[in-house]
Amino acid sequence: MRHPTPAVAATVALSGAVLAGLAIGPVHIGAGEIVEAAAAKLPLLHIHSGLSATDATIVWQLRAPRVVLALLVGGMLAVAGAAYQGVFRNPLADPYLLGVAGGAGLGATIVIAYAGGTGAALLPPAAFAGAALAVAAAYALGRSASGVGRSPAALVLAGVTVAAFLTAAQTFIQQQHADTLQTVYAWILGHLDAAGWHDVLLVLPYVVVSASVLIMHRRILDVLTLGDEEAASLGVNVRRVRALVVVAATLGTAAAVAASGLIGFVGIIVPHAIRLATGARYRTLLPLSFAFGGAFLCGADLVARTLLAPAEIPVGIITAFLGAPFFAIVLRSARVTT
Repeated sequence: MRHPTPAVAATVALSGAVLAGLAIGPVHIGAGEIVEAAAAKLPLLHIHSGLSATDATIVWQLRAPRVVLALLVGGMLAVAGAAYQGVFRNPLADPYLLGVAGGAGLGATIVIAYAGGTGAALLPPAAFAGAALAVAAAYALGRSASGVGRSPAALVLAGVTVAAFLTAAQTFIQQQHADTLQTVYAWILGHLDAAGWHDVLLVLPYVVVSASVLIMHRRILDVLTLGDEEAASLGVNVRRVRALVVVAATLGTAAAVAASGLIGFVGIIVPHAIRLATGARYRTLLPLSFAFGGAFLCGADLVARTLLAPAEIPVGIITAFLGAPFFAIVLRSARVTT
């Protein structure tokens, strides 16, 4: 490999984030013990785990699913943000651009308001359905716009329009069911505290398929940066590629949102930080975004659950604290192509 440094950095970041996430908490467990316990689960090594039964339960049943879910959600949000920025040629694009947040928030609010405590099982599918339908509506509206209906600018504006409408609907429902406000806001602010292996299994297939599709199109995204006409002259079916990338990024994001709530700014912070550090093109930016996105959210969740321990801060607040000033910096320096 010609430039191994970013890959090595990504491996170190992932390893460090996973070990810290498994080791640090109200009950501190040594990183060496965790590595030994992990090795003990591998066949043919015949290594004995030094963890007690209680510590093993804490590591593998409480912390491990939370760490793995953070890796999947953070990686998906980051790679989706990088992909959106490529297809729209807009450095400010992120996974919530096309109404994903508004749709997921409305779906979750409907379940919380009308199903109450009996609707917990319906919350992830409702958020997923709301996010997917929102993006479908934004894409249909963008394509129907006269003249520029199939341009990136039209799709972005359609997403803003749909998101505004869905947010208004969500606010109306919240107003009519004020007793559910605390539950709704707890979900909207993002959470990983109740993560279990069932959540990991819910998200895993969507993330694997969506991220694989995006990474397989990373070289074509480099071509799209030249402009639609230039890309078409090189044999790229611009409309087909844009639709496929948008659908893949949105389905993966919708699944991530369904499991973790709304966690913003990951798709802005991670891709831009990688660009600033390496100047990477999309052929390397997308794989690095997935790796560093997972490590970033795992680290943010670690801060969220330890900063005010034993109380926990919603992880979305941590990413917003970091993301808002970062977004302002990007906004000042960005040259948005429409």
